[in-house]
Amino acid sequence: MTNIKVTLSGGPAELIERHREWTVGSIGEVAKVSFGAGYEHFSHEGEFTTGAEGDQVPVFAWCGRTRVAE
Repeated sequence: MTNIKVTLSGGPAELIERHREWTVGSIGEVAKVSFGAGYEHFSHEGEFTTGAEGDQVPVFAWCGRTRVAE
């Protein structure tokens, strides 16, 4: 399985402060990040940014939230 480093954008500010960078297995998947009593979802919409090492890093934008079922 390939690990792709991505940058998260949008969603709760507190989450982004802690988890600006994330790793996904495929650029086509939705990144599901556990936060509080639920999951924040991020997906790639075609945007890229330049990483610290000058490489192109996919930007995953916030696309929704689900709550943990009780």
